[in-house]
Amino acid sequence: MVFGRSRSGLWQHQDFVRLWTGETVSVFGSLIGQMAMLFTAVIWLHSSPLAVSVLSACGIVPAFVCGLAAGVWVDRLRRRPIMIAADIGRFIALITIPVAALFGVLTIVQLCVVALATSALGVFFNVAYEAYLPTLVQREELVEGNSKLTATASVAEFASFSLSGWLVQLMRAPGAIVVDAVSFLASAFALWRIQAPEPPPAPPAERQHIVREALEGVQLVAREPLLRSLAGASVLAMLGSNIVSVVFLLYLNRELGFSPGVLGLIFAIGGVTSLAGAYFAGRTQLFGGFGMALVLAAFMRAGGALFMPLTASVSVLGAALLVANQLVTDPAWTFYDINAISLRQAITPDRLQGRMNASMRFVEFGAMLLGTAAGGLGGEWLGLRQMLFAAVGMQLLAACWLAVSPVRKLRTMPVAVEVVAAA
Repeated sequence: MVFGRSRSGLWQHQDFVRLWTGETVSVFGSLIGQMAMLFTAVIWLHSSPLAVSVLSACGIVPAFVCGLAAGVWVDRLRRRPIMIAADIGRFIALITIPVAALFGVLTIVQLCVVALATSALGVFFNVAYEAYLPTLVQREELVEGNSKLTATASVAEFASFSLSGWLVQLMRAPGAIVVDAVSFLASAFALWRIQAPEPPPAPPAERQHIVREALEGVQLVAREPLLRSLAGASVLAMLGSNIVSVVFLLYLNRELGFSPGVLGLIFAIGGVTSLAGAYFAGRTQLFGGFGMALVLAAFMRAGGALFMPLTASVSVLGAALLVANQLVTDPAWTFYDINAISLRQAITPDRLQGRMNASMRFVEFGAMLLGTAAGGLGGEWLGLRQMLFAAVGMQLLAACWLAVSPVRKLRTMPVAVEVVAAA
């Protein structure tokens, strides 16, 4: 790698730019696809809250079931080919939805099957991607790299949410999924063009039983205080986040009456405000140090989430509250995610990156499954708005957990002992 890059930093790193290009295009399509998938269930197929909950769960179950195994294989194999294969597989799965809709045979069962397939492939892609970045850039460039990737993802979020609602209305919901499918092909092409040789994985002779290797990643997260603290905060945050993911469209569209186009424009604001979170991600000293900045961001995202259940009608006030949610919550999430992921990557040795990421995702997706079930059942029995308030409570608990953890005491971001020794 090249030390002391010019002021343009990683923009001069051609392979990083290729990774950035593929990820940005994929995020753009995926955000459109996520909205289109939900609207396909809600509007096209007239699904119930419980059916939407099942669909959401199908996007989570594979990550929970095969996540730890994915971490082992990501550490056993080269990571870039895994990402390319996952992109191509997701294209094939997604393109079946508009084809089935064209012939009038689309069902909620097919949506669930596609969600299962794309989620399983996404597990391998995401675990490999987070493990691959530290091999492509220097450890001291991780925050910059994650910031650039997240900042442009925020621009993609703005563009995709601006278009997604209208695309759903113009192309019909299943048709808008074509954009998501094609984006994965573009991502695969950009990754294929990366030229930097990837460090070889451990030779087969050094491999242990897959269960033992998977447990090594779990034990790392459980043993290392910083990783354990981040995992606990993520469990609570993801529990609340997935309650929201199940009920928010049903509440805003079906119960209050917001149209898809208007919601798309409001959600797009979050893409713009997320840029602020990405900009300040590398400036944690402005907020009392690295750890305190993470704590403040966690409390901000909890406070911003409160605006959603406070929205009670399709009105100027209702729209203003939803905009306020985007102004506060999105930059806080972005700031937190960039620094939390960079911290995880920085303190983990290369040989364990895949298994550490998989272990973190395992506990996160377990919490997401609980949140999805709670959102579906609670939405049916207690009410959609009540479940949004419950989600805010989960976010607040996540912030409190982080506030009393070792993370709060960090002034700067530490580095793995193994990396320091090799420097």
